[in-house]
Amino acid sequence: MTHPKTTQYATPTRHDRPGTRWGGRARTGGTGGTAHTGGRARTAYLARGALLTTAALLTVGASAPAAARDEPSGDWLRLTVTRGDGARPGDTRAALLRCDPPRGHAHAAQACDRLASANGDIGALAPTDGFCTMVYAPVTAHARGEWGGRPVEFTRTFANSCLLAAWTGPVFALDD
Repeated sequence: MTHPKTTQYATPTRHDRPGTRWGGRARTGGTGGTAHTGGRARTAYLARGALLTTAALLTVGASAPAAARDEPSGDWLRLTVTRGDGARPGDTRAALLRCDPPRGHAHAAQACDRLASANGDIGALAPTDGFCTMVYAPVTAHARGEWGGRPVEFTRTFANSCLLAAWTGPVFALDD
């Protein structure tokens, strides 16, 4: 039986009870008279959630070995040089320097020799003798990788490319 103040197409009023549909008819399940969402809809919802969770776990599990394979072995560095503030496209140059055997860089052999002299510590490289202008045209050098089984992370901003070349030699000579 419908509520006396509603019809099948009536809009709900404040007199409608929770658990009733628009027409005033309650959907009850079993005994107790409480409203429920329906067994099939709930089962489908739970099954979909389980499938999505499983798919997410499989995706994460499959990508971890792939990421491990992407990293080179031996002594290697991902090198970037960014001119200016890096806001314009084309301001960044990049290379993957590998040192066993030397490759991936225009001056790979010289860069690997220079890094070997400092045991892979770019910050410990001694500057070469020479003169650089006092023009301020900032250049940021960044390196991330592995040397001798240890992780390497280096970032430094130089006043200009001449000072970058004086301090790091062929390591960040990526423009050639």
